[in-house]
Amino acid sequence: MITGTDRKLAQRRRKGQVSHVLFLAATLVGILALLLLLGDVIRKGIGWLDWQFLTSLPSRFPERSGISSALWGSIWLIVLTALFSLPIGVGTAIYLEEYARRGWLTRAIQTNIINLAGVPSIVYGILGLAAFVRGMGLGRSVIAGALTMTLLILPIVIVAAQEAIRAVPSPLRDASFALGATRWQTVRRIVLPAAAPGILTGIILALARVLGEAAPLIMIGALMFVPFIPTSPLDQFSVLPIQIFNWTARPQPEFRLIAAAAIVVLLVVLLTMNAAAVILRNKYQKRSEE
Repeated sequence: MITGTDRKLAQRRRKGQVSHVLFLAATLVGILALLLLLGDVIRKGIGWLDWQFLTSLPSRFPERSGISSALWGSIWLIVLTALFSLPIGVGTAIYLEEYARRGWLTRAIQTNIINLAGVPSIVYGILGLAAFVRGMGLGRSVIAGALTMTLLILPIVIVAAQEAIRAVPSPLRDASFALGATRWQTVRRIVLPAAAPGILTGIILALARVLGEAAPLIMIGALMFVPFIPTSPLDQFSVLPIQIFNWTARPQPEFRLIAAAAIVVLLVVLLTMNAAAVILRNKYQKRSEE
């Protein structure tokens, strides 16, 4: 005899099976669309990928054009942004989690940080134009772009570092204090090593976002055509997304093909950074477990 409880359980199982099929179908549709886009880009750009393309400067002739200046501009931007954002972001997270008193001021700061993480990137570009390009007189330089992108990713770095620090078990801190360690010794020798996997993952993923952003850099005046490689933080620069945008706007079909090749290079760099985040996280997790 089937009871009401059995019927409810059967209905729940059917609903669960239907939800499973729907979610799986949605995932497969997204993966299929991504694979189609990747296949189209690779098919168009693979013929233009060679050493000459990686080492040549931009040109008005497609067969002579390359991504050297944009690639080096992206490297400069990533390195400087990391130098600015890492100490500020991690230091802020340490203060908020380990030193700041719980109260309305801390809650207000935390709320603002979370809200800033959702601000459109173009707004940071406007702020960078006003504060760094014009206010500080840095002009259209790499350092102005790095400071602007630092503002963009700081909320992400802070939140990721806070979550990693918060995940460190409290008994580890208590044991350190019980042995006579100061708060800073506890943070430096206990908390940070345990939180390092999450902090590194957040930083690398945030820097990967920097590599793919174009709107803030266009606002501060990053150039679409740079016939030289930046050699200092005060040089003018371009980056891969802006170079790709410039080529796709050209009327010649060959420029769209080399833009596809540049997209492949950008995707390789992004996937490499994401893989590095996973490898570093796993490495530090194994070390902390030992």
